Amino acid sequence: MTRLTLDKTNKKILGVCAGLANWSGIDAMIIRLIFAVATVVGFGSPVLIYILLAMILD
Repeated sequence: MTRLTLDKTNKKILGVCAGLANWSGIDAMIIRLIFAVATVVGFGSPVLIYILLAMILD
């Protein structure tokens, strides 16, 4: 099993979505779209989750 880390090569902002995509085996664009839709809809606090993941991940 792979470690959940930031992706430095396929990043757009900090590499959180690309890291999640590498870890889960899903395309990074799908993860980015999920974060974008969740932010617009206001489902939870995706921006806060993104920042927390950026601080926690290597």
